[in-house]
Amino acid sequence: MKNTTKKYKNLLCGIVTAALFVITCGAMAQQKEITIAYQQINGPFLDVVASGAIEKATGYKVDWRKFDSGAKVAIALASGDVQIGVIGSSPLTAAVSRGVDVQLFWIQDDINQAEAMVARNGSGINTPADLKGKKIGVPFASTTHFHTMFALELWGIKSADVQLLNMQPNQIAAAWERGDIDAAYVWDPALTRIKQSGKVLVTSGELSKKGKATFDGMAVDRKWGEANADFMARFVKIAAAADAAYRSSPDSWTIDSKEVQANVKLTGAEPKNVAASVALYAYPDIQEQASSVWLGGGANGGVAKALLATAEFLKGEGKIDTLDKDYSRYVTSRYADAAMKLN
Repeated sequence: MKNTTKKYKNLLCGIVTAALFVITCGAMAQQKEITIAYQQINGPFLDVVASGAIEKATGYKVDWRKFDSGAKVAIALASGDVQIGVIGSSPLTAAVSRGVDVQLFWIQDDINQAEAMVARNGSGINTPADLKGKKIGVPFASTTHFHTMFALELWGIKSADVQLLNMQPNQIAAAWERGDIDAAYVWDPALTRIKQSGKVLVTSGELSKKGKATFDGMAVDRKWGEANADFMARFVKIAAAADAAYRSSPDSWTIDSKEVQANVKLTGAEPKNVAASVALYAYPDIQEQASSVWLGGGANGGVAKALLATAEFLKGEGKIDTLDKDYSRYVTSRYADAAMKLN
């Protein structure tokens, strides 16, 4: 009888141990899963997405989700549906100003010449002054919206003098073909399409030089990032390596290259247009990113100051109610610093 009881106790212990093992393994597996939002923005990072490099380097299971605007990425970050998201400086500013607890940790690209305002051929727009009374398509709360208003201000045109239409990039391309809009401020692949039958009035690179920079970055849920710091550092290292590879050999992006094919697969862009599209952006290296030029420097850092300028614009537009005192708390160089120390 004693032996039987002992057997039952041993069996029970075995079951409990097995159950705890399953629970523990399940928890560990859950910690090694992440959902990352990317956008249809041609560049070196999309080769990272397509190659599975993040998964191989970290062991995490990554659910990649495609979005067509930063505003939608902001909603996904706020809801917890994604933990990392590619997002422009304007929708990021709107998100953090509304209490979304994320941190920008990487600059995917300095927008430079990759966003532009284009006037449609036949619209009667030959100079900026001709925009008065015209219909302009632009994704609201985006980096292009921010620069649209800045451009109008520089040109002495009041927002009431034009018809601004809130349209996503795919809607802009379709409306352009129908002749429903006269001008648009957008990014690729829609930008390449509309430039074929339009005239560029101004680029974001030109406007950035006048004091209001824009960029696409990567933001992480603050708590998730802090709890997965090693993943974050390895993520940044891979992203930085992809950018470095492009900077060292942009001519290798031929139509049949794996990098171009990855971009075609993920954005739907024409293969012949990808290399030219990517060349419009600038890709700061990891040392520069960690410095006060971008992520470092606290409130005096480049990104923090850009977010403040963007917030002032959004408040003026009635898109946010209040300004934060210090936008540097939504920016971190921690993971870039850590990435540079990895072997």
